[in-house]
Parts: sequence; structure tokens; C-alpha cells
Amino acid sequence: MATEQRVPARGVRKRLLDLMFVRGRVEDVRPAPGRMRWIRLGGVPGLEWTPGQQVRVHVADITAARTWVSGAVRNALRTYSVWDYDPSAGVMELCVMDHPGDGPGARWARNARPGDEVVFGKPEGKFALRTGAYHLFAGEETASVPFGAMLRALPADEAVFGAIETARPEDALPLPRAAELSWCHRGDAAAASSGVLVDAVRALDLPDEPGTAYVAGEARTVQAVRAHLVDERGWPRRSVQVKPFWTPGRRGLE
Repeated sequence: MATEQRVPARGVRKRLLDLMFVRGRVEDVRPAPGRMRWIRLGGVPGLEWTPGQQVRVHVADITAARTWVSGAVRNALRTYSVWDYDPSAGVMELCVMDHPGDGPGARWARNARPGDEVVFGKPEGKFALRTGAYHLFAGEETASVPFGAMLRALPADEAVFGAIETARPEDALPLPRAAELSWCHRGDAAAASSGVLVDAVRALDLPDEPGTAYVAGEARTVQAVRAHLVDERGWPRRSVQVKPFWTPGRRGLE
């Protein structure tokens, strides 16, 4: 009688992960301006990606029993915008904010080392370029990551305006077409409910006709920027894309 061969549980988990998620390896980790950190992942060719999209990184092993028993599965995923991706080379560049504290996402980013395996979901999200008379970008450091990818993808002959807030001038990411953007600085003030960014957008000398706006960052601030564009400048709400990434007291927003 033939003996039934059992597939090890670990092998089953790996096959399930390979069907549902993407596996890559850290190739490089280096400091970025401000409290940001570049993390380059390799070995991920052929993914479909639209500039502005994000990936969900497994900062804990969701197949491990200890992750579920401890309740850590609630914090096992962290969402990061993609700074750049080369599908032919299979290289993805993330730019991750080093948040204060010792949360799972902060630990993952601080401890990432070349050679580490990284499991993440395929690129997703609808925050992406649209057609318009011109393009307006407004946000702070967390918004600068998708903005970098979107600005890089824009044709050179399409008009760009923007207000980008950082704590200090040296905290600015190297955004494409940076000279066409207005930069503002909040100093030691909080980025939440930032009147600095709203005032910077209000001061922009925009064309009379509405364009297409991409507003991202802290939830209350992006709502205030949208209210300015819609209520004060008369823009249609459909012309303003809003992406709230975070707000105080919440682990993350979608």
C-alpha cells in the first residue's frame, strides 16, 4: 500500500503567499532627507504599476502562529507609496517615513538590511494622474513620495503648480520639476491641521480655469486644502483628488 506523502505546512504557506503576494529582497537602505529612508527592493520584475500607487508590506509574518496568538496580525501590514519602479530590472524604490515610537512599521524600516526577504501586495490605489488643463500638487513629506513618481511621469509640456510643505528646507525630497513648485516650512509646528500648507496653496497664482489637483498627507489638512479649492476658488469637487495618509491617533488611513 502506497504511503501518503504529506506536504510540509511551511511549504503550503509559501505556495499560498506566492499566489497572493510578491516576494522581493532588500538591495539597499540609505538615509533620505529629513526623517525619510530609501529602501530599494529587487527581484520583483513585471508588476503593473501606475505612478502614485502604493504597496502593502508585511512587516510581520502573517503565516506564523505567534503573529495570530499575540494579536500582532492587526499590525502586520503597512502601506507605503512607491517612489519609483523599473519593471524590466525588477527594482522597486520605497521612501519610508521614520515615525517616532517603536511601532511595527517603524521597526521594520529601521531594521531592514540588504538580503532581507520582503513580502508585499501588488501595487494598488487610484491616486494617479488624470487629464487636466494643468496639474496642482499639494501635500507634506508623506505626499512627496507619490508626487515624485507622478511628476516624473508627466510630459514636460504639461503645466505644473504645487505647494509642498516640509519641516525645514533640508527635509525636501528631490522632486522632479522642483523649481516649478512652491515650498513652505512649518518649523517645529505639527503637520496635522497645518494652516501653513493651506496658506501656501491659497497664495498660488493659478490660472482662472480649474486644473486637476492631487492633495495628499494628513487627513484634516488635505480636507482643508480641498475646501479652499472648492469653496474659495470654485473648483468642481471631481477635479480634486484627495488621499489622506495619516492623522494623529490612527494607525493608517485608506
